[in-house]
Amino acid sequence: MSAAQRQSTLEAKLEALQCHFTWDLDPSRSKLFRLRDKLEDIGTEEGYSWLGHIYNLQGYIHYQLGLTGDAWRFFSKAAEAFRQMRNTVSDEGPWLVVNYGNLAWLLHHLGEQAESQAYLSKVDALMNEYPSPSQDELHPEIYAEKAWTLMKFSADKKLLAADYFQRAIRMQPDTVEWRTSQVVGLVSASKHSKTGLDADVLEKMKIAKEHDPENLYLAALYLEACAKKGKKIQVEARELARRVLRKPVSSYSGIKPLLRVYRKYVSADEAIDLAEEVLERHPDERYLKRCVAICYKKRFFLHRDNPLERSMIDRAISLYREVISLYPHSSLPRKITLANIYAESNHHVEADQMYEELLESDLDPEEAQMLYNYYGKYVHFIRKESYKSIEYHMRAAKIPLQSFYRENSVRTLERIKERNRNRMCREIEEFLANLQD
Repeated sequence: MSAAQRQSTLEAKLEALQCHFTWDLDPSRSKLFRLRDKLEDIGTEEGYSWLGHIYNLQGYIHYQLGLTGDAWRFFSKAAEAFRQMRNTVSDEGPWLVVNYGNLAWLLHHLGEQAESQAYLSKVDALMNEYPSPSQDELHPEIYAEKAWTLMKFSADKKLLAADYFQRAIRMQPDTVEWRTSQVVGLVSASKHSKTGLDADVLEKMKIAKEHDPENLYLAALYLEACAKKGKKIQVEARELARRVLRKPVSSYSGIKPLLRVYRKYVSADEAIDLAEEVLERHPDERYLKRCVAICYKKRFFLHRDNPLERSMIDRAISLYREVISLYPHSSLPRKITLANIYAESNHHVEADQMYEELLESDLDPEEAQMLYNYYGKYVHFIRKESYKSIEYHMRAAKIPLQSFYRENSVRTLERIKERNRNRMCREIEEFLANLQD
């Protein structure tokens, strides 16, 4: 076989693998940074059952960011985490198929073809030794990792992830964390659904909660779902808070959904008090600072009939400045929030300056669309510049990415056109017509 034929055969085998490099994961650079931060915030204690998956995804993200050394380090950590977590007689198992596939791809990209081929052989050996219980389907361990990974990427992948989890559960029904993660994904997907959480998902939540009683993240989601159905949950929320306070700090600990429950169904001020109490216990945790900042933001913008005291506004501004510095590569939404807090608290010079800096920064299309939508609102409501507002909503709508921000800008333009009181109505009408083409 010639060198070209060998290369072609190798590439065909790589394409046939089940791993992050073949799962059609193609996020923007801004999303890669956001995902990297989210995975870091899970920590290593609360996310223990998913630690191998976390490191695998971190490895892929770092490769996509051009950090091949870090990619290798995370893929190696993933292999070791899987071996420790499974606590089996053998160091090898089907849970390593995705990891070995990732390593084969990375080595291929690094030009190490012999080593890449060695990992392909390891994948073949594992698949022969641990065949799927269902002949026409992937191994449940592969389905579970693929599902967990897809859940992290976008709302439109969450239902597909739930289906993959269901396939894994059907073949291996006793793996508790798979059921829990499937339910969490379904709940997250329902946020973008017009019908909301249906009875079937609520029942699945209840069952998953019974099988995974120590999962306080799931407990908080269930409490929120019950409150949406009209149940009084204040007593349960305060009891859950006591349990969360005893947990290690992690985005899996349940603190973020619990604070959301407090804000919506207990008291926005109590949410701030609880968030500050948790932060006082763990003053160096950036994830907690982010959670506290969100509480101040929600209190500031959603309860204008009961304005914050000056000291609390200053606290919100201080927190957002700090959180922006702690998440330097994924801070655009927080910078926009800080600019809007400045604007609403009569710091107009600071707000203008922040928006001007953001508009001049290097943004990918997803980030630009978000910024243009928010800036369109800002110049309309704060600076009273309706024509400039229309210009930026058009800019947001023109970027061909389906998102909340694009839909919101399109709806704003449609409302202006329907009211027919703006001299740009004809221009808006032509713009919207062309947008449909």
